[in-house]
Amino acid sequence: MQPDLGTKLGRRVEAAATGAVARRGAVSVLDAFASLGWVTDKALDTWRQGRADSLDALVQAPAARQREAVELLRAWAERQRMTREEGEYLAASRERRDLRFTADGDPHWEEAFRSHWISPDATGAQRKREEKRRTKAPDLVVLESAGPWECASCGEPGTDLRCVEDDAAHCLSCTDMDHLVFLPAGDAALTRRAKKESGLSAVVMRWVPSRRKHRRTGLLVEERALERAETLCLADEDVRERRRERDAVRRAAQDVEFQGRFAEEIALRFPGCPDGRALRIAEHAGTRGSGRVGRSAAGRALDPGAVRRAVVASIRHEDTDYDELLMAGVPREEARSRIADRIDRVLAAWGREGVPPDA
Repeated sequence: MQPDLGTKLGRRVEAAATGAVARRGAVSVLDAFASLGWVTDKALDTWRQGRADSLDALVQAPAARQREAVELLRAWAERQRMTREEGEYLAASRERRDLRFTADGDPHWEEAFRSHWISPDATGAQRKREEKRRTKAPDLVVLESAGPWECASCGEPGTDLRCVEDDAAHCLSCTDMDHLVFLPAGDAALTRRAKKESGLSAVVMRWVPSRRKHRRTGLLVEERALERAETLCLADEDVRERRRERDAVRRAAQDVEFQGRFAEEIALRFPGCPDGRALRIAEHAGTRGSGRVGRSAAGRALDPGAVRRAVVASIRHEDTDYDELLMAGVPREEARSRIADRIDRVLAAWGREGVPPDA
């Protein structure tokens, strides 16, 4: 029996899939979950770095609901005569183990969750980009240490950097990365060239408690690669400086244009949102360098899930007593639970994603 695409979830999955295909000619299960607002970038990073046994535990929907959405996406894609390809999902660790989507590891559902659907109308360039996205191995990740720790392999006290594999911390010596040198973040050209020149590299991340997320602080690369990259950068410094000046002017214009489109998307999906409020939300969410949802890949693509998260964040801070609850010492998750009904009422008044409350 084919899943019913006419249900509320079916319509939401169809909207998510249609948006992804319009942007890049393909859609994956993770695209749909992100658009539905079920999985965050932080959760995906945790999973991809091998710090979670399975993805389903990090998705903000019951396992049965997740599987229903996967089946709805399959039914929609087959109706569109799309081609299925299986994505390669590997952990960002030295052993590059296969990541697991489900807690029980059921082969049928593991295969279903890995599905990427390619539109028959996708261009050659879109197909090439999708293949790279589907098969590209993730960057190795090394974490900065916030306190004392012990290597799970050699038992020695840990240094400032550790590599996490199977939820255990290992020193760089035991993971064969102690010959790499640290390149701080900040110079995009130098970082890009050093990574290209280096046979082995790893992204260095630091946990930021105030943001409750990891932040990239630099790159580990081979010393000879860094020296080669520095030579290349010195050779064309004047050219790159003039390019940076031109790019700064261009980016400023792009930011204004993007925030305008983001505000229009908010107005389209939440027609009751006041005009001035929609623009304020767009400007806040789309501030360059802020790390907010508008600057994520989904936000820049005007993904429905990203737009919704930006609107919900604004309502949370401006239309509820969420901030006061936090200042009073209420735990974050409890505070969010207390204000959930208020957020739903505002969304209903604005027209939830452009759909009347009784739809």
